[in-house]
Amino acid sequence: MSTAEDLGFATALVRLSHLVQRAFIDVGRSHDLTPQQAQLLCVLAQGEKGVGMTELGRMLNLEKSSVTGLVDRVQRRALVERVADAGDRRALKITLTEEGLRLANAAHEGVVEKLEEMASELPVDQREAVAAAAWRMAPEG
Repeated sequence: MSTAEDLGFATALVRLSHLVQRAFIDVGRSHDLTPQQAQLLCVLAQGEKGVGMTELGRMLNLEKSSVTGLVDRVQRRALVERVADAGDRRALKITLTEEGLRLANAAHEGVVEKLEEMASELPVDQREAVAAAAWRMAPEG
């Protein structure tokens, strides 16, 4: 059996990404959301005045057509709305509805709780080291 040291850094990051994805799956399911919908709502909850489609694609690492379909599905559930961008009449911003904000907050809290639970047995210094490394590797979005 391999030890953690034998598996390497990249493998450890992939395993960690699977744990994060599992948190979004579990929390999404409890709110009748797909993991992608839960991620979208969490991202939108961070943007005060809405987020443009291009920016959403970058933040979620999705192609434009995938973002459009994802937004269409949550808009049909009245969780988001498309509003005109005050700075560019041709562009739209995606904003949360009141229900979307409620669900986004619940999803975010649920994911945070799941991740905290997953890391509960790690000593504080290891948790802080993982957090510091993650912020250095991905400082934005």
